[in-house]
Order: sequence, then structure tokens, then C-alpha cells
Amino acid sequence: MSGPNPSASSPDRARRRRAAGRGSLARPGADLRRLPMGLDLRNVRLVEGVRAAFAFGVVILINIWVQWPPLLTMALAANLTCFCDNGGPMRVRLHVLTTFSLLGGLLWAGLGLLQPLGLPVVVPVSCAVIFACSYIRVWSVQAQAAGNVLVVVLCIALDRPLTPEQAGIVALMFAAGGLWATLLALVIWRLHPYRPAHRAVAEVWHGLARLCGDLERLVALADPDVDAFDGHARGHRRGVRASIEAARTMILDLARSRERVSERTAQALLRLESAEQIFSALIAVSELIESRPDARRRALAKTFLRRLRPLLVTIARAIRDDASLDLARLEHSIARSAEGLSEDATLARLADGIVGRVRIGAKLSTSEGYRPGATLTDGRGLDRWTRYAEPLRQNFTLASPNLRHALRATVVAAPALAATLTYAGAFTHWLVMTVVLTMQPFYAATWQRALERIGGTVLGGLAGAVLAYYATTPLVEAGLILVLSVIGFAARQISYGFFITCLTPLVVLLVELLEPGHSSWEIVGMRAGFTVLGGLIAVASCLVLWPIWEPDQVRQELRRALKAHAAFAEAVLLSSPGEAREAAVPARARAAGLALNDLEAALSRALQQPRAGGHPEVEAAMVADATLRRISARLTVLRHAP
Repeated sequence: MSGPNPSASSPDRARRRRAAGRGSLARPGADLRRLPMGLDLRNVRLVEGVRAAFAFGVVILINIWVQWPPLLTMALAANLTCFCDNGGPMRVRLHVLTTFSLLGGLLWAGLGLLQPLGLPVVVPVSCAVIFACSYIRVWSVQAQAAGNVLVVVLCIALDRPLTPEQAGIVALMFAAGGLWATLLALVIWRLHPYRPAHRAVAEVWHGLARLCGDLERLVALADPDVDAFDGHARGHRRGVRASIEAARTMILDLARSRERVSERTAQALLRLESAEQIFSALIAVSELIESRPDARRRALAKTFLRRLRPLLVTIARAIRDDASLDLARLEHSIARSAEGLSEDATLARLADGIVGRVRIGAKLSTSEGYRPGATLTDGRGLDRWTRYAEPLRQNFTLASPNLRHALRATVVAAPALAATLTYAGAFTHWLVMTVVLTMQPFYAATWQRALERIGGTVLGGLAGAVLAYYATTPLVEAGLILVLSVIGFAARQISYGFFITCLTPLVVLLVELLEPGHSSWEIVGMRAGFTVLGGLIAVASCLVLWPIWEPDQVRQELRRALKAHAAFAEAVLLSSPGEAREAAVPARARAAGLALNDLEAALSRALQQPRAGGHPEVEAAMVADATLRRISARLTVLRHAP
């Protein structure tokens, strides 16, 4: 194998960076130095936006008619509950949303009662709550979202003291608003329970189509160099592997929540398995083209890839839209895709394997393509200790980024809370809120979150001020709030920056509605000022308090990647043919792919950390990463075509 070229000329590097574009969280992209802040328009969720707007919009309209202030607390609770709903199995969502509704009401009421006791009581209690809300991210993404929103509730609760009677009303109305939003989401307006899993699987097939199209582009180049193939591998394999793992987790969570594999779940698992095998074979095809790029092989591969990509797109769309395919009409294109490859036996064998999996994927999208099943999953019945206590115990060490993050958020929040409670104002709670929600376990993620939050707040604030100027009545404000809520929730997963841009005008109008008398420009200025200050504090704290220096993380991840690839090589090269080998090779190939993804994530964070990008270990790991990807590709060729 020819070695990777770690140093390319600046014009070539700049050209490749422009071609690669900026990645998103779902598709990080080929350039590890760039923050993944791109827009992912496939994640628009318009129906979810309409449902979230309806959840609290109805309560706001009732309040305009009835004029009873506690209804605004109920509306706010319904709105915050929608922020906690990240989708997933119905049982998990029910537990998270109901727990948030009850805890949120108790937290607001309790802190309102404690506030007259002063800073010596309020600050320690609030810091303990912030630590718990930050630390429960070790449980799941849903728990992380609920913890973040509980921090918002805490900041709002500290705005004013409450009497026992007011505290009781707040607790009841908050719980009522949260349970109303839960009832709407899980019972009245329940979206398709399998849709998130199907979308995740469809994204895997779309990722395969993009990989196939980019590989066809490389084959068509007159003189594709090593750096071009390295960029292709880093830009596509990492994203597809991450999509596969995300879809697998979602499907297995769905199966565990129902304690059986239904027809639809089995169908999704088979589609995912077929996609993973196609992914492995396409890696082998890429390695064949790169290692022996003779003109005839490139021509054959280009023809095959050109025929394959439309088939992958067709199946991806059928999965996404839950539509049926006419297999009889599609069969001609499937059979034709691998024709004319007989003069290259290795490529022909790989193409036949890919076509077989494409045929399975197409058949699963026909009306008779469901596979019945009603057996319990292997992962059912996880006891409460394993599910809840064990993650807390395992992460309770300073070596854990999650514990460091929780401690950092608590320590930084303490003086911010003391300052905002001492110099109380209508908007001071935005400082604590911004500091805690901007802060992430790693510096690179915090830096990205700060940039997106500050930029989105400034742009959204300007838009909100203009809208507030023309909204002269509560009814007009309520109508604009509903529209902005639809847009904001629908765009929640496009990108964090875009979401904040849509959310800030909503916040400006909500403040105008809940606390009339403030100028819209005053609201925008205060929110922007506190957001900038909070973002700077969050970024600085990641460099000062218990910092995680990425060269150390890179060294650890490189060691794991080397071990994983050694195991992969052992399974491919030393195992004798048979069922044991067929079971071991896919598992070790997956482990090697995940280890490379973890290594590249650590490298990306290191390249964005001050002074870490030029560290000798980071530069050596960049070369090792490219080399390991090439070794993995060669092993994949031997796996499929020994």
C-alpha cells in the first residue's frame, strides 16, 4: 500500500476543503479542522413543530380569553415539555416527560419558597440541582435533554419569591401543562411510533448513496491522488458508520420497550443489516480502485457505481416514505447493475454481493416483504440497577468527561447565581442559563455551541425586535408566537445555530406577552449581552477548570483503534473458514470502524483546541488514522474476496 501524504500543498488543501463543505452533526465531513455547523435540511420536522405550537398555543389563547395568570405557567410548562421530547420508544418518552412535568413543578415551587432565605441557602441548593441535571446525561439523550430544560426551570424559578399558596398553584399548573403536552404527544396526536427508526434506517441508505456517488466522482478523475481517497474515506465512512450505530440503537431501544421484535422492527433490522453489508463491500470496492487503479478496472467500477447509486436512492426514499416498491419493474435495473464485470473477478464478486443485498432491501419495501416475529429480545428486562445506578457509578471518577462537565457547570454557576440574585433584574437569569447550557464536556463542542448560540441570538433578536414592533395586540403576539414555535420546533434538528435563530424571536415575543412594559430592543440587548458574556465564561471555564487535553485523549483512542484493528486482522487472516469466522469477522469489523470514528472525533476536538493542533502526537495520529483506514479497507477486500 502506498502511504498517506500528511503534507499537501496549501492550494490543494484549500481546494479540497471547499469541495468537502462544512459538515453537520449527522455528517461530520472530511475536514476534521472545521466545526460541524452545517445545516442538515433532511431533519425538518414540520408536523412536530405544529404539534408543539398547538400544545402551548391553546393554553395561551385560553388565557387571552380568561385572563388568569397561572395559565401562562401552564403554557410555559407545555412549551418546555416539548423541548424534552426527543422521540424514541413510547415507554421511555412517557417516563421522561411525566417525570419532568412533576419535578419541574416541584422545583419551581421549592426554589420560590427558599428564595427569601437568601444566598447562603439558595445558591448551594441550586448548585446541587445543576450538578444533578448536568450529570444525568450519562443515562441517555432523553435524560440529557430533560436535565437541560430543568436548568431553565431553575433559572426562571429564582426570579421571584413565592408564598405557600402561590407555590402550590405553580406546582399544580406546571404539572398540568407538562402532562397536557405529554398527553397530546403520546395519546391524542401520536405520530407514527416506527417513523424515527425508519428515518434513521433511510438515512443509512442515503449515506450509502452519497458514498457511492462520491466514489464514482473519484473514479472519473484523471489522476485521483492518495489525499483524495483519504478525504473520501474520512468524509463518508465516518458518517455512514455513525448513522448505522444510531439506527441500531434506536431499533433495539424500540424492541426492548415492547419486549418483542414485531414485524416492523424485524423489517428495520433486516434493512439495516443489508445496508451494513453493502457499506462493507463498498469500502472494499474503494480499496480495489485505489490500490490498483488501472484504466479497465476504473471503467468497470464507474459503470457499476453509476448503476448502483439510483437503486440506493430509490430504496432510501421508499424506507423514508414507508412506500411499497414494484420489485418486478425494479428487478431489471438490479440485475443489470452487475453485468459486464466478469473480466475482473474480484470486482465482480464484490458487485454480486452488493446486488444481493440491494435485492433484499428492495424486497423488504414490497407489500409482502414483512418478516413476522414475536420473540423477546435478548436485551429485555434490564434491571433498574443496571439501567440507572450502574452508569452513575461508572462515571463517578475524574477520568470521566461527564463528571468533569457536571463539576465544571456547578462551580461556574455558583458565582453567576450569586451575582444575578444580588443584582436581580428581569433578565439576569439568562446569564446562568447561557453558561450552563453552552458548556459541554469537551472544549471543541463548547466553542461550537457558544458560536452558534451567540450568532443565533443576535440574528434572532433583531428579527424578534422587528416583529414585536408590529405586534401591537396580545392576539397578534400570540399568533406570531404560534408561527415562530412551528418554525423553531420544526428546525430543532437542522442545526443548533439555526434553532436558536428561530427560538430567539419567540422568546422576545413571550417576554413581551408575559411581562409587558419592556421595550423589545431592551429585551434583545439584554439577551444578546448575557448570551455573549455567558458564552465567553463557558468557553474559558473549559480551558481552566478540569480541562480535558485532547492529545491525551487522542493517544488513548489511537491505542484502542490499534487493538481493534489487530483483532480485525486476526479474524480475517488467521481464522479458518466456518460459522465461527463468519460470526467473528463482522463483529470485529464493526468494532474497528467504531474505534476509528472515536479516534477521528478526538482528532477533530484536538485540532480545534488552542495549541493542540500542532502537537506532535496529534500530527502522528492523523497519519495513523489515514493508515488504519487503508488497512481496514484492505482487510475488507480480503474478507469479501479472499
